[in-house]
Amino acid sequence: MNIKIIQGDITTVSTEAIVNAANSSLLGGSGVDGAIHRKGGTAILEACKKIKAAQGKCAVGQAVITTAGKLPAQYVIHTVGPVWNDGGCEKVQLLSQCYENAMKLAINQHSNSIAFPCISTGIYKFPKELAASTAIQTILKFKDQKIIREVTFVCYESVDFEIYNQLIKTL
Repeated sequence: MNIKIIQGDITTVSTEAIVNAANSSLLGGSGVDGAIHRKGGTAILEACKKIKAAQGKCAVGQAVITTAGKLPAQYVIHTVGPVWNDGGCEKVQLLSQCYENAMKLAINQHSNSIAFPCISTGIYKFPKELAASTAIQTILKFKDQKIIREVTFVCYESVDFEIYNQLIKTL
């Protein structure tokens, strides 16, 4: 499994599955979530509405999968990251579950590539270094699986790009 780190806009990445840092309503929001819904078009929102009608809100740490609409991907995996507030081990575990559950959905869809944004580091205020470390450590747990051949961390901000690159060098 190859791990790549790029700086850019996840909505432009050509991959089989992209991950959306969603909110629990699944109906779009700001940041990555808003960009994915805007650029992906109404097909994503309609699919999210069906999921919400069937199961209710998406819990923190969980993930669901929809079409990618007009995006250059086949699927969008929506996962709800934790809000940091006062932090704690349970927040780190929930963030790890976001990456783990997204990977499991991609594997179940036989996706050979997946791209992740920086989950929970925007308005949810998760510390960037801890979030990046959690993301990388969680993804490495899947290094022996045979389906996903490429994982891309897409960092919108240069500070995140630098953090990921520093952490990946220590592996």
